[in-house]
Amino acid sequence: MEIVAILVAAQLAQASVIPQGSVSPQARCAQLVAYYDRFGVGRSNNSDGRRNHTRILAEHYCLEGNFDRGIAIMEDLLRNKAFTVPPTAQPETVPPLESPEYGV
Repeated sequence: MEIVAILVAAQLAQASVIPQGSVSPQARCAQLVAYYDRFGVGRSNNSDGRRNHTRILAEHYCLEGNFDRGIAIMEDLLRNKAFTVPPTAQPETVPPLESPEYGV
C-alpha cells in the first residue's frame, strides 16, 4: 500500500516538472544573461556587473547564434560567482535579446 502511494507521488512530481527542452536555446541564453545583469551587479566599487568580460563574451555568442556555448559560459560564470543557476523559465517570461533590459 505504501509503495503504491510512493509511486503515485513520484509520477505526479514528474508530471509537474517542466521539460528542459521546452525553452529555445536563444531564450535560455537571454534568461541567463538577464539573471546575471540583475543579480550580479552590486553597489560596491568591486562589482563588474555588465562589464564582466566573461558575460560580454557569452552575450556575444548568444547574439551570433552559438547558444550552447553562451549558455555554458553563463552557467559557469554564475557558479563561479557563487550563484545558483536558475531553472529554465517559460518562453513568455524571457525578454528578447534586443530588449531595452539588455541595453541594446
